[in-house]
Amino acid sequence: MHQNMHYDPNSQPPITMQPGVPGAQPWMQAPQVPIGCPPGLEYLTQVDQVLCHQTVEVLQAITGWESNNKYAIKNSVGQQIYYVFEKTDCCMRICCSNSREFTLHIVNNYNQEVMRVYRPLKVCAGCCWCAGSCDCCAQETQIEAPPGVVIGRVKQTGGKCNLNYEIQDADGKAQLRIEGPCIMCRCCSDVEFPVFTMDGAARVGCVTKQWTGLVQEVFTTADNFGISFPMDLDVKMKATLLGAMFLISLGTMGEMCSDFAEI
Repeated sequence: MHQNMHYDPNSQPPITMQPGVPGAQPWMQAPQVPIGCPPGLEYLTQVDQVLCHQTVEVLQAITGWESNNKYAIKNSVGQQIYYVFEKTDCCMRICCSNSREFTLHIVNNYNQEVMRVYRPLKVCAGCCWCAGSCDCCAQETQIEAPPGVVIGRVKQTGGKCNLNYEIQDADGKAQLRIEGPCIMCRCCSDVEFPVFTMDGAARVGCVTKQWTGLVQEVFTTADNFGISFPMDLDVKMKATLLGAMFLISLGTMGEMCSDFAEI
């Protein structure tokens, strides 16, 4: 079980450099923490869109060997909100690739972990046809904020050829659903994963994998994603959609990009 982490954001001065990555990055000024908001998620209360940029190390770009992923999460004006880094065993990355177990640590501009995304190992997961009827074939992840406190889960659901997901609260109750595209519609354009209410009556957001150009798409696994959602959406649901984006990036889109590179 993950250990709870409690911290005082005023206990140390904010850093002005992105943790672990050379070069200054402008950080979004931390707003006040609303009542009931997990500490560290107050940034998400002020945005209706976030952008995710993956950092690719030189060795990975040259050799193709998968390394621990790193991401910068920014708001719509380019101010950084979070820095994300993966902690996965090297053998797990090489042997299991995009089906691997992973833990993502999300830190704020105080270099303090405010959120954690965990996906268990499921070697045969990702099949659209089997995900709805066989739990071992459904990709899933849980989101903790602060680490050790589950605030939401994302689980793949069945579809004929579409990659669909269910956004759940901490109790496992479905709140939103993501309808992914057909797995064949993935080349030379942005790929959208619209977010709907459970009854499908309203579209409330979208997870978008941005097309970055032929060279980058073929020769690297670097991903740029965007997420849009209502400004007044519950902050825990916003954080859970962030977890859904990483599940799509490291699972679904990872497999799709690997297939594309082999064409």
